Amino acid sequence: MAAPKCKIKKNDLVMVVSGRDRGKTGKVTKVLPKERRVIVERINLVKRHLKPRSGTQAGGIVEKEAPLSIGKVMAFCERCNAPVRVGYKTGADQTKTRVCRRCGETLESS
Repeated sequence: MAAPKCKIKKNDLVMVVSGRDRGKTGKVTKVLPKERRVIVERINLVKRHLKPRSGTQAGGIVEKEAPLSIGKVMAFCERCNAPVRVGYKTGADQTKTRVCRRCGETLESS
């Protein structure tokens, strides 16, 4: 079975629209389409306790990003300076590009 379609891609700038981190923006580092979740840089931080391993890695408490539901984030348009819905436009050469529904600006994954 194919993974569901996601309008949010890796390296997109997104804004959290609900939950503990509401209003924060960050870059998507990983998309998990089967679970409908995304991992966003410096958002939804959790503490994990690590056991020391083979002398090189020290043990302790580490903060890391946890997956966040894709429904809690929206693509962030820098031109509108607001979270926006994503639309699609087909160019003359049949290429499909993602665009901001508010202003029509192309949403590039940088």
